[in-house]
Amino acid sequence: MLTYEKQVDQLILNALEEDIGDGDHSTLSCIPANAKGTAVLKIKEDGILAGIDVAKRVFELRDPSAVFTNAMVDGQIIQNGEIAFEVQSFMQTILNVERVVLNIMQRMSGIATLTAKYADKLSGYKTKLLDTRKTTPNFRVLEKEAVRIGGGFNHRMGLYDMIMLKDNHIDFAGGIKNAIEMAHAYVQQNQLGLKIEIETRNIEEVQIVMQTGKVDRIMLDNFDISSLREALRMIQGRFETEASGGINLDNIRHFADTGVDFISAGALIHQARSLDLSLKARA
Repeated sequence: MLTYEKQVDQLILNALEEDIGDGDHSTLSCIPANAKGTAVLKIKEDGILAGIDVAKRVFELRDPSAVFTNAMVDGQIIQNGEIAFEVQSFMQTILNVERVVLNIMQRMSGIATLTAKYADKLSGYKTKLLDTRKTTPNFRVLEKEAVRIGGGFNHRMGLYDMIMLKDNHIDFAGGIKNAIEMAHAYVQQNQLGLKIEIETRNIEEVQIVMQTGKVDRIMLDNFDISSLREALRMIQGRFETEASGGINLDNIRHFADTGVDFISAGALIHQARSLDLSLKARA
């Protein structure tokens, strides 16, 4: 697997290629190639800042001589009217990358802002907030980074770094016991060192997992509070536990109050709204 830095560079280069194509003809038509200028990133909405390090990298890749001065850092609380950074570069470069920088930072800041709201609800609880694989194709690395910046934790990054046996795996494998036994044998035979998580849909399935063992974490999917408490009493700390499904800002504290180890919420990413930011020329 590529390092985080190389994944980000690849994402940026692909985004620039997608936007610029054979040339930014709007800019080429009226801006001299050697003209230099300054631009600032203006905050237009309160929230949590995310993506400023990525923005700096965008400019570095397009113009290694660019001077990037940040007034803020990722994870910082921001307010309408503030300035996050200033950049000095070729005017053509600033105009070439403007939309890519804004798209990345607006999206990341929106996710970080929403994640912070969820994370704040868990203050005082042992429960950790997890994201999911419900991400935008080819943008996952930065969406999950935004979750981390906002105070959440990354679950698995993809299909490769953990075994998660969900409902379709279980049904295709012929049941929970079969799925667990085969997954455990697969990990041992291939010396993968991967954790195994199993999704359960009701108390009966939890009982089967308890009898079978050989997993590291039990996901309790779409359990109501009463059923979740019953399941946790059965598990008694033998396995890590994760609540998922139907969890939102209004009820997340009720789930955390059960003592569950993790709460995963796809909403951190797929329900996030981009934050309003703008990149403006400074005279």
